[in-house]
Amino acid sequence: MLRIPAALAVLGLSALTLAACASSPAASGSTSCERNDSDASVLDFAQASGTFGTPALTLKAPVYVDHTTYTDTEVGTGRQITSDAQDVVFSIAIANGATGQSLVQAAPPVQPLSSWHSSYEGLVTAMMCATEGTRVVAAIPARELSAAGAQDLGVTDDQSIAVAIDIKKVYLAAADGTPQYNDRRGMPSVVLAPGGRPGVIVPDAAAPSDRVVEVLKKGDGPQVGSGDTARVQYTGVDWNTRKVTNSTWENGASIAVAPNSDLAFASDLSGMTVGSQLLVVAPSSDGDATIYVVDLLGIDDPAATR
Repeated sequence: MLRIPAALAVLGLSALTLAACASSPAASGSTSCERNDSDASVLDFAQASGTFGTPALTLKAPVYVDHTTYTDTEVGTGRQITSDAQDVVFSIAIANGATGQSLVQAAPPVQPLSSWHSSYEGLVTAMMCATEGTRVVAAIPARELSAAGAQDLGVTDDQSIAVAIDIKKVYLAAADGTPQYNDRRGMPSVVLAPGGRPGVIVPDAAAPSDRVVEVLKKGDGPQVGSGDTARVQYTGVDWNTRKVTNSTWENGASIAVAPNSDLAFASDLSGMTVGSQLLVVAPSSDGDATIYVVDLLGIDDPAATR
């Protein structure tokens, strides 16, 4: 009988398959990373196969480790994971290190790497500082899984899991573009926390009657096309009350903004480059306005995110 591990289901895994009886085959806020294989000898016991994006595992011998070990069998040239706040898209295969039984083949949806800390700390260790396009083979002891995670996978305290991870997409944690000069008077000021989360200082003046869009940072990444779905973090602030009306930063997750989205700033994303930060003031008919600070983190790739 097929069963989805509860801890994985809570994280929203899609395209999850479990073989009931198949045998066989750093730190948050970091700005730079140096990645070295922790132990290439893991390849003596676990071998990854399959086309990139659909990894499979074969265990040539039982795998037991007392700490997470990993090696990169393919090294990508894309964006690097330098913070656990970054959204990452990957495919994963997990096998019981003692028996070789295939436990999980999954393609999780877009979510920050930090979301894996609570149940699968070893996955964070194995992926930190890796680049988009990399295939990682790792071995993780049960003690670096949560009790619930280990139980759902059917792994006992003295066992380890073997893992193959294909890192398909890596997003920015926050806008990292070059600051731009804007000289319009009476506009809100934006201040940034160390992790890039914006705060808004509303001027002691009436809201503008016309819509205003300013580029606060100009990124050097790909340009958003007219049909692209952009991935953003944003904060909305009411001009008159100076209160935050909505914030993805507070919710702990970025959002995908399609061209037909009803968000007030959706149409302003077309033509912008990844890494940019926008200030949008959207006036209302009653003299109020909503201020949006939007960080453009990436462009969703349907092939990578499904």
